Amino acid sequence: MGKNFLEKILGPIFRANLVIQILFAAVLTYLNVKLGLGAFVVIIAMWLYYKKYSENKSTELKEYTDTITEEMDDSAKQFIAENPLPICMIDREGSILWINHKFRKLFPDVELFNTNIHAVTGNKHTDFLPEDEAEKGDSYVTINTHSKVYRVITSRMIDTETRLLYWQDVTNWETLKLMYRDERPCTAYLSVDNYDDLISATPDNKRSELAAQIEKMIRQWAEKYNASIIRYSRYQYHMVLETRYYEKMAAAKFTILDEVRNIETEADFPVSVSIGIGVGGKSYNQLDEYAATAMDLALGRGGDQVVIKKVNTVEYFGGRLQAVEKRNKGKSRIMAHALRPQIDQASNVIIMGHKRPDMDCFGAALGIHRMAIIRNKAAAIVINGRPDALDRLYEKAVGTGMYNFVNSEQALEIADKDTLVIVVDTHRPKLVECPELLSVTDKIVVIDHHRRTDDAIENPMLTYMESYASSASELVSEILQYYTEKKSIDKMEAEALLAGIMLDTNHFSVKAGVRTFEAAGWLRRNGADIANVRQFFRIDMNFFKQKAGIVSSAQITGEGIAVAWTDDRDSNMQVIAAQAADELLNIKGVKASFAAGINNQGMTVISGRSLGEINVQTVLEKMGGGGHLTTAGAQVIDPPMEAIMQIEKIISEMNQ
Repeated sequence: MGKNFLEKILGPIFRANLVIQILFAAVLTYLNVKLGLGAFVVIIAMWLYYKKYSENKSTELKEYTDTITEEMDDSAKQFIAENPLPICMIDREGSILWINHKFRKLFPDVELFNTNIHAVTGNKHTDFLPEDEAEKGDSYVTINTHSKVYRVITSRMIDTETRLLYWQDVTNWETLKLMYRDERPCTAYLSVDNYDDLISATPDNKRSELAAQIEKMIRQWAEKYNASIIRYSRYQYHMVLETRYYEKMAAAKFTILDEVRNIETEADFPVSVSIGIGVGGKSYNQLDEYAATAMDLALGRGGDQVVIKKVNTVEYFGGRLQAVEKRNKGKSRIMAHALRPQIDQASNVIIMGHKRPDMDCFGAALGIHRMAIIRNKAAAIVINGRPDALDRLYEKAVGTGMYNFVNSEQALEIADKDTLVIVVDTHRPKLVECPELLSVTDKIVVIDHHRRTDDAIENPMLTYMESYASSASELVSEILQYYTEKKSIDKMEAEALLAGIMLDTNHFSVKAGVRTFEAAGWLRRNGADIANVRQFFRIDMNFFKQKAGIVSSAQITGEGIAVAWTDDRDSNMQVIAAQAADELLNIKGVKASFAAGINNQGMTVISGRSLGEINVQTVLEKMGGGGHLTTAGAQVIDPPMEAIMQIEKIISEMNQ
């Protein structure tokens, strides 16, 4: 065994040298007989030495191999040698020192002492040598070879640096496990978005044809993936399918979203569907809960998308369409009537928005504060420090003396289990001014216009989330219209609400629907002065220079994405970046824009804007942010340039 190894290594080298030396001696003999004969004597002596050296080394290697197993008794040796499992022995460097008959059949080309385990398995020898074997015990690695799957179990030999590797054939087990995974059921809910508005916009003689066309397309898509599908209402479906077909759906990026969008209709908006899928649940009941949660997320994010809820993760597909504005204000009326008794029964009302509030958040908070005052209930607005983005509006509100502003510590002091907490302009616990308030009471109301995320506030008493709305101020303005029959708001509140709407619509140029203008008109009738509102938006020279500096540094990619950033730090960077991103959208050929800079806390703030062709929300969601299809933001710890590079990478991956 050892002799073969040495001959394999040294043999070719020695033979080549021997041929060269013989030729050299022959030439030397031709020139000088004595020198030539001397050379031949030297060559013969070297050959004899090599032979003796090979024999000695073979003996040493055999002794080494015997030493490894000398402590085993005969039964142990026979057990290992005749074991039905393939077994090999390796040293700390991964060299194979010994194999049994089964291993030889599996790998006939293995040469002892000359073959490393990496050449056989493709795994480094360290994979079979855990550092902390005392705690881990035996370890194993799964190897695919010879059309089979082996579980290679490592066992350390006592008082040696060698390891025994037992090769257990687990092909059937792995095949069964794969079949189990592939055939596990998934459940899904599918809903046709805005079905009633779609049908009402269609002439009577074409309604049944449109409904049949939508149904046919949905059923054909489900049949393609062997899904069982039933319709349980005019526009809602329930599906059951296997995991392997769900994975094919995801790989194809749910083509049904694009297919239904191409259906021709008489409405001024396309057909779209929302799908919620539950994956990985331990029971059908849990799968159904996952699917229902996913569907709520899909609808809360504006529809036209697929949301997949797994055990610990949520995935999103689609979401290319702008949320369609609902023409009926019935939900605003219901919300107004439902909110009144909740305020009446509360010990007091605390209103809070997101951290570092903007005009929309602040205006909505003032509107809710007025609702509490109308019902003669003590109210407070949580604001930590002077908001940089508000400036004049905040000063004017404080100057009136009508509002009770408190910080987080003060809010916690006045809160009790009967306090009603109303959250505006956000629905994520980690973004509110005082997250601790959410655990003090279970009486929580959420009013927001952002697309819903999976980390929303849990179990609020009332939720009014409409992603089609331009702003939280628009939603609060509509609620106020039905809250009381008398003039319900002060001039200050009307101007603050109008400022909030103007901020989030970029002065009515983005995401402004019919109801947005109706809300603005109602605020004007209640005393909002446009000249006063414009004063809230005035900026100083330094602010203007900062914004101009970001815009001037912009770069435009081939996909029509404008990106810009600055390493400057500014307390107003959130507003500066937002306005810079708005300005970049005015450049010809730009479909979406992203601007980044550093705020006073050292965080990089990012603002994303688009014209609707690119969903900036899904981009910035991957960086921990959120927002809308056309307006979104995020805050990260990475430097601005690195954050922009991340955004470019995300967009590139989404387009693949």
